[in-house]
Amino acid sequence: MKKMMVLIGNYGSGKSELALNFAFAAAERGERTELLDLDMVNTYFRLTERGKQVEMKEIRLVSPNFANSGIETLSLPAEVQSAFAMDWDTVIFDVGGDAVGSTALGRYHEDFMQLEEGALEVLNVVNIRRPLAGTVEKVMHLQEEMQIHSRLKITGMINNTNLAEVTTVQELHDGYEIIKEVSERTGVPVKYTSGRRELLEQFLAEEGHDPKYIGTPLPIDIYMRRDWNSWINSLAEKRPQQLEYL
Repeated sequence: MKKMMVLIGNYGSGKSELALNFAFAAAERGERTELLDLDMVNTYFRLTERGKQVEMKEIRLVSPNFANSGIETLSLPAEVQSAFAMDWDTVIFDVGGDAVGSTALGRYHEDFMQLEEGALEVLNVVNIRRPLAGTVEKVMHLQEEMQIHSRLKITGMINNTNLAEVTTVQELHDGYEIIKEVSERTGVPVKYTSGRRELLEQFLAEEGHDPKYIGTPLPIDIYMRRDWNSWINSLAEKRPQQLEYL
């Protein structure tokens, strides 16, 4: 049965990082995998920048029209339909942050509804260190908005609380406390708790956590670091006239 995973969540929650980790794991299991970059909001960190890594894993990547071209107005390519039409084992959607970004999914509502029961997971990636997800009420409000705009029901949450390079185990702990209450109040289960392996191990070693609100521990590798020198060099190749502003 084809498995589809849709990752939605607040801007900067780490959806693209998780999408890469899920896709690479699927490919390593020998699954025919397609990865779709449906982020129409964030033109800064995007999966398309890791295209060579994805190709090396024999994963098909579908990106918005004009991604990484310097054009700010993106559009969805016709190739998105391949997620539903072709015989993949695993399909992963990385969707733009918050309600505005999740609107891109609405046009594929009928296609999602044709999937076999149990084939679709819609996961809200939660990073409580982001401004729009810092409280229980904010997470719940954003979650409800994303469901309305995407026309999909969220089936689970991922605690991906982090502060990039300065993340400590406290981030995962604080994320656990808020997401636990969100789950209790909404009934949406916690499917994963993700983080760098060493921090995840520290968090899991703490006493007093209910496994129900941790879900499956998911150690991740970091692929989406911004290499500033490479980025500036790429700009020099694409649009040298803009370097004077950097």
